[in-house]
Amino acid sequence: MRVIVVGAGVLGTMHAWHAVERGHQVLHIEREAEARGASVRNFGQIWVSGRAGGEELHTALRARELWEGIGERVPGLGFRAIGSLTIVKNAAERAVAEAAARRPDAAARGYRLLDAEEARTLNPALRGEFTGALWCERDAAVEPRIAQRALKAALLESGRYRYLGGREVREVVGERAVRDDHGEVHHGDAVLLCTGAWLGGLVRELFPELPVRRVRLQMMQTDPLGEPLTTSVADADSFRYYPAYRSDALDALNAGQAQAPTAAAHKMQLLMVQRADGGLTIGDTHEYEAPFAFDTVEEPYEHLTGVVESVLGRPLPRIRHRWAGVYAQCTDTTRVVHRQQARDGVWLVTGPGGRGMTCAPAIAETTANELGW
Repeated sequence: MRVIVVGAGVLGTMHAWHAVERGHQVLHIEREAEARGASVRNFGQIWVSGRAGGEELHTALRARELWEGIGERVPGLGFRAIGSLTIVKNAAERAVAEAAARRPDAAARGYRLLDAEEARTLNPALRGEFTGALWCERDAAVEPRIAQRALKAALLESGRYRYLGGREVREVVGERAVRDDHGEVHHGDAVLLCTGAWLGGLVRELFPELPVRRVRLQMMQTDPLGEPLTTSVADADSFRYYPAYRSDALDALNAGQAQAPTAAAHKMQLLMVQRADGGLTIGDTHEYEAPFAFDTVEEPYEHLTGVVESVLGRPLPRIRHRWAGVYAQCTDTTRVVHRQQARDGVWLVTGPGGRGMTCAPAIAETTANELGW
């Protein structure tokens, strides 16, 4: 088959990967020279720990397996099976972690409740004050700023892959063909639109009403820490945002322990992972009401700095990057992604939300299976 993939973020790149793996020819079209959206502006975390039970967890676990296999073949991804620690500081937070560790699927996630000494044994960089942590062995990480480029380089070696950057697809013409903004028409046997948070233009014309919203977040990255951060790290505010932690204990936490005002105002949690160069990627916030501001605000960064320093037990290295990003999130919470047919042979796949980096390989595999590739 001749497969046209529109969008070179992680979701589009993984669809191209599966098509090439199954012997097909792929034309990959990206409106920027390289992807610049949420796929490069995230943590690079393969985040199994907080996923909802059922289909979402199954997708994340399958994606985790696929990421590891692809990482062995494409070392440039920077795949690391580092796991994660969600830090707890009091009895109410620990009760939520204990409830999670009792879940029927806890073993599949690799959950284990640790005391502070056990957590520091796993991650000696954590020298702050806390009482314990929820360990998730199945969490992992890749390098988001270079992952798509590393995958593209591997795809080019196949001889069945062509990349067209700096081309915006403007129109689907006839059957299974697209016209780009250079006036060139590209014909295929299947067209996959993996346009991420770009939901205007062609996407709006084809799908006037989509159960997808855009979400904005702020993040930052520091200079090198000077020592390994051997796991990803989250704080107990993440319990409030991930469906895996819903329980009576979480209800009690929400009722009895308010978030810090800045965290509540910006719908925040701490997620932190170390980059290959030793710097720390730290976030994040959530903003759901568009139109979004064009500037970043300082209060969330100040809050995150305080939280991280309390966990590390020392000052944070200099912040060298701050940025905002926007991703597409399916509003139907029972679905991992929104997959919709526009016409014969033309499909839109979007809206994995904050699960995009985690679940993309398995989402693309499901698309390939459903389309009979």
